[in-house]
Amino acid sequence: MLTLKEQLYAWRSVIFALFLRELQSKFNDKFGLSWAFLEPFVFISALSLLRSLISGRDAHGLPVMIFMMVGMVALQLFTSTLQSVSMSIRKNKPLYAFRQVQPISAILTAGFIELVIKTIVVAMLIATVLLLGIEVSVSDILALICLFFSVWIFSLSIGLIFGIAAAFVPEVDKIKSLMTRPLMFISCVFYSLQDIPEEYWYLLTWNPLVHFIELSRYAILESYGDKGVSVEYVLRAVVLGLFFSLALYHLTWRKVLAR
Repeated sequence: MLTLKEQLYAWRSVIFALFLRELQSKFNDKFGLSWAFLEPFVFISALSLLRSLISGRDAHGLPVMIFMMVGMVALQLFTSTLQSVSMSIRKNKPLYAFRQVQPISAILTAGFIELVIKTIVVAMLIATVLLLGIEVSVSDILALICLFFSVWIFSLSIGLIFGIAAAFVPEVDKIKSLMTRPLMFISCVFYSLQDIPEEYWYLLTWNPLVHFIELSRYAILESYGDKGVSVEYVLRAVVLGLFFSLALYHLTWRKVLAR
């Protein structure tokens, strides 16, 4: 019997090996990590230009570049983590022949890589904004960081649910693709909840990403306001998603190995 310390050491070694493997496969082209920065930067710049044609240089008090950056970073963190985590179980299936490798190791590795990449991308985007001479001060940096990690935990949970479901029914991947495509238009990325008449807010506020994005903008600029969104809704979505995904994994991980 292995001691708990030996088990943790073996698990750490497995996750580190999977991390290096995943990192090598993700950045095996000439662009490497630079593409992870260039892609959101191009999208943010294009959307900022379009938004500036509508509302001028700022959107509800926030510089347009910052307004778009918050929305795009949250959306891409969610979609990229969801995609990587949901595919990690099937992608690493040959490695489950080794007793030390379990699906949870692949899941955590995929999620952690996306978190590290997006953290680096955010740092590079902030540096770019400062170089462009856009001045902005954050009202509540702790709330902003907490919201960033909340989006990651929520996307990790949803990705785990889709990954387990796809292990039994591969067609679930098509449903996942269908569900993620309209997120760009229903998550308040290009626009604010304040741009829509209040009587239609209920059509969007069921979406947790709307709350994540709008609260992040509110954390940057207090005068932006948080009407229509709720921290309690964010916490409920994160806790329920995490609990349900872990419970589902606990009940099915042996069957997943046998698929």
